[in-house]
Amino acid sequence: MSTEMDPRLSALLDKQAIEEVVLRYCRGIDRRDFALVRSCYHPDAEDHHGSFSGSVDEYIAWVDKLTSRYLWTMHFVGNVLIELGDEDGIAICETYGVSLHRSDDSRPFMNLATGFRYLDRFERRGGDGDGTEPEWRIARRDAIGEWSIPIPEGAWWEIPEDHPTGHRDASDAIYRLLSSIGRTTAH
Repeated sequence: MSTEMDPRLSALLDKQAIEEVVLRYCRGIDRRDFALVRSCYHPDAEDHHGSFSGSVDEYIAWVDKLTSRYLWTMHFVGNVLIELGDEDGIAICETYGVSLHRSDDSRPFMNLATGFRYLDRFERRGGDGDGTEPEWRIARRDAIGEWSIPIPEGAWWEIPEDHPTGHRDASDAIYRLLSSIGRTTAH
């Protein structure tokens, strides 16, 4: 009996790991947890995001400044299609998404919904005798804008004060919940 994993199961596990990176990225952006965002990329990765093109560190600085203009953002993703490469450790992931942006600034481009796609090249790296397990991370991202719709001021309804609301930092409820199971923000 072989101890090798069924290739179909291995492919499913790889695809699940890749999808979780995409989801962690969205949490990191919406909570402004840039350590979490950074953990989704390989250190030498590139990001091409709208008007931005550069390294991961440059992207983090750019997106930090960009997201600070908003009261909140929320990224919804779906249609995550992952194609595993013929070469082991390489995959392409196309993710459709919609993001909402809310600001105190009433200009239309500061309060909007945007449709986008992430076109990601993932690579599984690590585990080369350095004590780490190989993991999937983004090696290159191209964020493609598909559409944008301004949301007029009168369309927003604020959450009542007596309801729990999200926070854009480590005080958000998800971090308390993660802590209750001994998890950190990175994974």
